[in-house]
Amino acid sequence: MSNEILINVTPQETRVAVMEQGAAQELHIERESARGLVGNIYLGKVCRVLPGMQSAFVDIGLDRAAFLHVADIWQPAANGEPKPIERLLHEGQSLMVQVFKDPIGTKGARLSTQVSFAGRFLVYLPQESHIGISQRIEDEGERDMLRNKLQELLPADEKGGYIIRTVAEGASDEELAADIEYLRKLWSNITEAGRAAPPKTLLYQDLSLPLRVLRDFITDDTKRVLVDSRETFAKMQEFARQYINNVVVKIEHYAGERPLFDLHGVEEEIERGLSRKVELKSGGYLIMDQTEALTTIDVNTGGFVGGRNFDDTIFKTNLEAAQTIAHQLRLRNLGGIIIIDFIDMDTPEHRGHVLEELKRALSKDRTRVTVNGFSALGLVEMTRKRTRESLEHILCEPCPICQGRGVLKTAQTVCYEILRELLREARQFNAREYRILASQQVIDLFLDEESQNLAQLSEFIGKPISLQVESTYTQERYDIVLM
Repeated sequence: MSNEILINVTPQETRVAVMEQGAAQELHIERESARGLVGNIYLGKVCRVLPGMQSAFVDIGLDRAAFLHVADIWQPAANGEPKPIERLLHEGQSLMVQVFKDPIGTKGARLSTQVSFAGRFLVYLPQESHIGISQRIEDEGERDMLRNKLQELLPADEKGGYIIRTVAEGASDEELAADIEYLRKLWSNITEAGRAAPPKTLLYQDLSLPLRVLRDFITDDTKRVLVDSRETFAKMQEFARQYINNVVVKIEHYAGERPLFDLHGVEEEIERGLSRKVELKSGGYLIMDQTEALTTIDVNTGGFVGGRNFDDTIFKTNLEAAQTIAHQLRLRNLGGIIIIDFIDMDTPEHRGHVLEELKRALSKDRTRVTVNGFSALGLVEMTRKRTRESLEHILCEPCPICQGRGVLKTAQTVCYEILRELLREARQFNAREYRILASQQVIDLFLDEESQNLAQLSEFIGKPISLQVESTYTQERYDIVLM
C-alpha cells in the first residue's frame, strides 16, 4: 500500500506522520530537549583508573566524567583470560567509547568500548566477526536462510560482525546489500574522524528523526517524503545522496503557506489519538484506557437504537472497530498487553471474521504484534511490542488536580472530610475560632445543604467556625486555620 511521509520541523521539536490512504497511521515526535546520549560514540580520555573497583572514569566532554567498567571493555576472545583494567587502561589514554546509559542524577553516563550501530535491517559490530540473528525470528528455516543470504552478500574484505534485525524478514538482497554498504561507510567515516580528532570529541551521534526516517521508514511503497523545513530538506538530501541514493528523488520541500500538518488533517488525528473516546462511522465508539499494566479497549454500539438486523449491526460495528483499533494502536504507539472487549456476538462465524479482520488490519503494523484470539470470557487478548513512549506519555502528563486518577472527590465528600478534621483539631487544640479555607464549590455547599451540619459541629465544640473561599484551591484541597 502506497504511503507518504510528512515531516514538520520547528526549532523545538520534529514531528513525523506516516500517511496511508490520506490518514495518519503513525506519529513520531522528537524534542531537542529530550535527545539522549545513548548510541553516541566519543573519543574519550581516561582520567582515573580504579583497580579496586575494576573501573575507570573517562572524560568525554560532559559536565561529569563517564563510567567504564572492565566488563564493558571489549577484549578479543583469542587473547585468553580477560585482563584486569589496570593492564588495559592508563590515565591520559585516548579511547573510543560508546554511551549505553544516559547520565542519571549525580551519576555519569555508562560507557562501553564495544561499538555497535544500527542500519535498517542490520546492526553492525565492527569489532566482532560472527553473524547473529534476532531471537524474535523464531523459525529455524528463516534464520538459516537469512544467515546464508547475508554471508553471500558480505564483501570479501569484511572483518566485522552483524546482527540481523527482526525487520529483515522479507528484505530483498538489494535492501540488505544497501544496508551493508551504509554501515561500512559509516564506520569508515567514524574511524577516519577518530584518527584526526582530539580527545573529548563526539565522533558519531545517532541519527536525528528526519534522517532515521530515510534509514528506517522508506519502502518501495513510499511515494514521497514531504518536509516543511528547507534546512532539514537539504540535510536529508545530502544524507540520502551519500548513503541511500535511490531515495533522493522522493524527498520534496513543502513551501506552502498553510501548515503541513493542518493541510493533511494530522493535527486532528493527534487530538483523536489523545482522546479516551474514539467515534466510529457506524455510530458506535471505542473507549480506550491506558494503564501501567495493560491497555483496555471497549467497543460499544453507540448510535444503534435497535432493529430487525441486530446481529448484523453488531457484526458490522465490530468489523469497523477492528480496523479502527489497529489504526489507533499504531497512531498512539500502544505496547504491552492489550485487551479488547468487542460487542458480544452469538455466531461463531461472526467472531471468526472479526478476528481475521483484526489480524488483517494489524498486518500493516511494522511493530511485532501477537493476537491470541477470544478468551473464555469473550475478550480478545493480544500483545504489541513496546518500541518507544506512547503518544500520550510524550505529549501529556498526569492531571495535577486528580493526580492521574481520572476522577475527583465530590464537594460533599470533601465537606465531610473537613467536618471530621475539624473535630480532630478541636480535641487537640483550644483555639478561639476555626476558619475553613476551601474551593468555591465546597464553601457553597457549607452555606447551603451542609449548613446545618456545620452549625451542629460549631455548637458541639463550642467554638465559631468561619468560611473563606480560596480561588486557587482545587475541589479536593482545603486548610483549617486556628485563630
